[in-house]
Amino acid sequence: MAQDPGMGKKVIATVMDVKGDCNAGHVKGETFEICCHNPAGLCGFFFHDIFPSLSTFQFGGNLPWWEGDVIELQCPDSYNLVTLKLERFDRD
Repeated sequence: MAQDPGMGKKVIATVMDVKGDCNAGHVKGETFEICCHNPAGLCGFFFHDIFPSLSTFQFGGNLPWWEGDVIELQCPDSYNLVTLKLERFDRD
């Protein structure tokens, strides 16, 4: 698996909710560090879907509908919907 080269902000992902049965096995409360170089076990479909937002977020950018250093994103599988919260932090 690719190593995080320490670029940009540190991003922690938390699974906030799962409606239905996630085929990738994600469960509410699961947390992991994610970055553009390492999906950290996030489902490939979900990672592919959020990559543009993740890259903007990780490197300090903002979109008009984002507020602060926390965003929520949803899985593309609307029948087994996973909601993910991303929080960014300055690296130590």
